[in-house]
Amino acid sequence: MANFPSTFEAKEQILEIGRRMYQKGFVAANDGNISCKIAPDVILTTPTGVSKGFMDQDMIVKMTLDGEVLSDDSKYKPSSEVKMHIRAYKENPEIMAVTHAHPPVATSFAIAGIGLDQPILTEAIMGLGSIPIAKYATPGTNEVPDSIAPFCRDYNAVLLANHGALTWGTSLMQAFYRLESVEYYATIMMYTGNIIGKANPLSCEQIAPLLETRAKLGIHGGGIPACAVNTTNDKDVIPASGPIGGCQCGGDKSKTVYGGNASRQPAPQPARSEIDNLVDQVTNEILAKLR
Repeated sequence: MANFPSTFEAKEQILEIGRRMYQKGFVAANDGNISCKIAPDVILTTPTGVSKGFMDQDMIVKMTLDGEVLSDDSKYKPSSEVKMHIRAYKENPEIMAVTHAHPPVATSFAIAGIGLDQPILTEAIMGLGSIPIAKYATPGTNEVPDSIAPFCRDYNAVLLANHGALTWGTSLMQAFYRLESVEYYATIMMYTGNIIGKANPLSCEQIAPLLETRAKLGIHGGGIPACAVNTTNDKDVIPASGPIGGCQCGGDKSKTVYGGNASRQPAPQPARSEIDNLVDQVTNEILAKLR
């Protein structure tokens, strides 16, 4: 049986997470939203048109999973994006809380059409898993909940094409920590893939015990990293780029989860190889002249 927080406790955590999201720069102005179950079919959620860094308890909206607002104060309304929160709860009954924000690096990957699926960070594999991209959907429409529905049971988070990130968990803090982890994972991928230009991806033999640890931690979602075989048959899933430097484990390199209609981007090539080619060319020309 689910252990629901009290209304007061849930509101306090929502306010605290809202402040943290704002202070970390995960949201700007009135962006983002947070929700939490307080009963099997009742949630608390953040209001529309209010900065998540400057909320108080009276602003939090109480509503059912059928969309009925139960709050006494009609001044505050839920965001239209609460539809995707509700869809997540309905798709996966284990979800107790959802957070949505626009963390800059993760959102940049969502805009570029690159999923977070590189097997390079042990913590990401154990505690988070691969992060797919949901196909593009017009904000505020039913396209948005439809786009995230395929991922709610098997993953712990999803990038929203050209939009932001959505995470969920068995508690508000777990959902928020996953949001932090998504941004951290995206930052590491940015550094290794686009700044340093090199990474040493983990092999299947190295990944296997990490997946076992993830299971022992009670984390059942997360998918399989890019270098392992992924047998998904989901028609809405198209391949993402493989691991930086290429997969060396002999698994299926193409079937990494990557959302529906977002345009596939070519796998980023390490900048180092281009430099090497230029150095080789210049060196050969100098040697030819010396001869």
